[in-house]
Amino acid sequence: MSLSIAILYGSVRSERVGIRAARYLQHQIAARGHTVTLVDPEIYQLPLLDKMYKEFKGDAPDVMEKLATIYRAADAFVIVGGEYNNGIPPALKNLLDHFLEEYFWRPSAIACYSAGQFGGVRGAMQLRMTLGELGMPSIPSILPFPRVASLVAEDGTVTDERFAKSTTRFLDELEWYAKALKAQRATGVPY
Repeated sequence: MSLSIAILYGSVRSERVGIRAARYLQHQIAARGHTVTLVDPEIYQLPLLDKMYKEFKGDAPDVMEKLATIYRAADAFVIVGGEYNNGIPPALKNLLDHFLEEYFWRPSAIACYSAGQFGGVRGAMQLRMTLGELGMPSIPSILPFPRVASLVAEDGTVTDERFAKSTTRFLDELEWYAKALKAQRATGVPY
């Protein structure tokens, strides 16, 4: 079963390195035969949150309409976020908070990164709470990218082949949840 997966990336820093992790996952998901869309806040420039998409009542800005269309078509989300002061990057939080119902009943998977050895896991724990509140609970596994600048090349290839095994397990788990929830959404949702 082919899936539609949206990767939400969370940095707009001028010298961002985490985009490499997002590109790596984009290639890996596409290689599995799925439709994948990378949502980069540098491209989809949302204003700081004032009104959510649903509050525009059909008159939302074009960028929000484009994102809503991507999100409604998605069977799952991969969230790629760094760790900023042990928390969620502000651009990622802003990207997430503009929407709500568009995420419902779809699983998410957290890929986190940092320049250090822990790979952003402290930020991932806060992100997990946010994703659950948004209606897209995260799968049990996370995929940390420690020392992201040396682990992933600029073209999105990994420099440590052992990392591929972790990626395979992570994406297998996401596919399982995405297929299960897609089948259940087809029969209706609890409310």
